[in-house]
Amino acid sequence: MQIVVCLKQIPDLQQIRIKRDSREPVLEGVPLLFGDMDKNALEEAVRIVEKEGGKVTALALGSPKLRDTIKEALAMGADEAVILTDPAFQGSDTVTTAKILAKAIEKIGPYDLILCGEGSTDNYSGQVPSRLAEILGLPQVTYVRQLEFTEGGLRATRDMEEALEIVEVPLPVLVSVTSEINEPRLASMIQILRAAKKPLQEWSAEDLGLSAAEVGKEASSLEIISNLAPEQERKNVTLEGEVDEVVEQLIDALTREGVIAR
Repeated sequence: MQIVVCLKQIPDLQQIRIKRDSREPVLEGVPLLFGDMDKNALEEAVRIVEKEGGKVTALALGSPKLRDTIKEALAMGADEAVILTDPAFQGSDTVTTAKILAKAIEKIGPYDLILCGEGSTDNYSGQVPSRLAEILGLPQVTYVRQLEFTEGGLRATRDMEEALEIVEVPLPVLVSVTSEINEPRLASMIQILRAAKKPLQEWSAEDLGLSAAEVGKEASSLEIISNLAPEQERKNVTLEGEVDEVVEQLIDALTREGVIAR
């Protein structure tokens, strides 16, 4: 079983601060990591290979800091990794990102399964997996919370919110998974140390046969006008008195605001 897992490098949302005057996020110095559902996809790939045999290739597009970030994927169980850190890729929208990933997957070679997270933790557009499947000419199964292999294909359980849908599809196929599919493992210290010895390749736009005009911000049709946190007006309510009295006042205030129900 040859599996490619697509990963996206994003800022650690827990450490992003918001400027009080402009409501803009402060991204300088924020650690970069992989999104939660990307880790679910990687975990599922590793579990499949542990059971069926084969190889897991982690594929990631991002900044040069990917050289460090990708070590987590290798420590979790990926056999090898390919990172796309060319500055020309920066600013790519979902259309261009899918094109870049498709070229990289074609260069990686034969595959049976491509796994992606259903959406990225930062903007959750959910467009890249579908666009990638279209470019590669593959069937796609979305919102997958359970996978099992059949003769010549796989059976997937899809989460349709109000119902579960079971579909069967032949290989090769692209599957995007939800967080319910598994619980990603935490790598041990030995696995982290071994990760540094696993194969890692770094490809540029030229390596993929792409010109600078085909990638990055210039080739993107999406323009982000602004990225602001929602406005929040503080009540500036001060509660005074003994602890028991203050607790009761707080409960009453939160009940009136609809935050809690009594």
